[in-house]
Amino acid sequence: MKHREAAQIRKQLIQWYQNHHRSLPWRKTKDPYHIWVSEVMLQQTQVKTVVPYFQRFISVFPTVEHLARADLQTVLKLWEGMGYYARARNLHRAAQQVVALFAGKMPRGRKELRQLPGIGDYIASAVLSIGFDQPYASVDGNVKRVLARLFKIEAPVNQAKGLAVFKTAADKLLDRSNPGIFNQAMMELGAVVCQPRNPKCDICHIQSQCAAYKDGSIHKYPLRLSRNPIPEYPIAVGVIYRKDRLLITRRPAEGLLGGLWEFPGGKIEKGEDPASGCLREIREEVGLEVTIDSYLTKVKHAYTHFRIVMEVFRCRYVSGEVKLKAHTAYRWVRPEELDNFPFPKANLKFMHLLHSFSKEDPEVTVESAGGQR
Repeated sequence: MKHREAAQIRKQLIQWYQNHHRSLPWRKTKDPYHIWVSEVMLQQTQVKTVVPYFQRFISVFPTVEHLARADLQTVLKLWEGMGYYARARNLHRAAQQVVALFAGKMPRGRKELRQLPGIGDYIASAVLSIGFDQPYASVDGNVKRVLARLFKIEAPVNQAKGLAVFKTAADKLLDRSNPGIFNQAMMELGAVVCQPRNPKCDICHIQSQCAAYKDGSIHKYPLRLSRNPIPEYPIAVGVIYRKDRLLITRRPAEGLLGGLWEFPGGKIEKGEDPASGCLREIREEVGLEVTIDSYLTKVKHAYTHFRIVMEVFRCRYVSGEVKLKAHTAYRWVRPEELDNFPFPKANLKFMHLLHSFSKEDPEVTVESAGGQR
């Protein structure tokens, strides 16, 4: 692309952004901490979902010092339901390092910023460009799509080695005199105009420079490699009542859903019916003998690389003392106390049903999970 054409794209994009961008809370500040929090939240999460989470998070933790001093369980509770909890744990750890190593000031150097937990190339570029006006191009999924169509880039957007191609194109196009606004303009264009399906080419301000639009190949781009089917696992979970309390356990701090609380359970083995799997998992995971009172519900939930189908049972404690196998803590809590603990979204999908039961409910023997009511 010629220098004059690139300059025209920069000018048109910035003018369009300044006149038409969405009003979002993190766009009303230059505070690099607030920008950092928003970018972490926006990873793999839609804007409309992030807005209320961001507002609540910043109201509780207005500065990096507030976040650093917080208990991780409080951070996870505020994050509850948004998923990808490693982001929250890394954000918390990184805030503690910012306070310890940089006196509570977000580092302005790319090397220092990249050393913080959870900060990769994209987030570092976004914080440095938007918060500090440094000339780094930010390349997220929206930007890749814009670049792929604008320049007819043949590298697949979902292939790691293709990232360098998009980074090179973004660096060449970057408005170095106004990098923060330009990066946001590229992201905004991809989000509201150059959309994956049904792109709004008729209102795009850089339509005349778009190579894919010119030759009618807009729907060919971006290229994407086909993936293997996502595996699905059957899970059995038991909500164990002991008089007026029920048992919850906390997952290890690291790993999937680290630090969150959940109800005991696990994968159903091949050839095993869900009710038997529930009893076995409870015995193995927490060392208790229970009986199943009733079948509660079925929950389907998707993670990044797999899906689960969770069969949930209401169980009654019979005997034994809790002996944890992999979890790090347990509590016997009243149903109304559940809101005090951070839970995975899959658990949140059925927890509202627990309040409709009481310890006086009649016992219902369940032979299988097949007969849903």
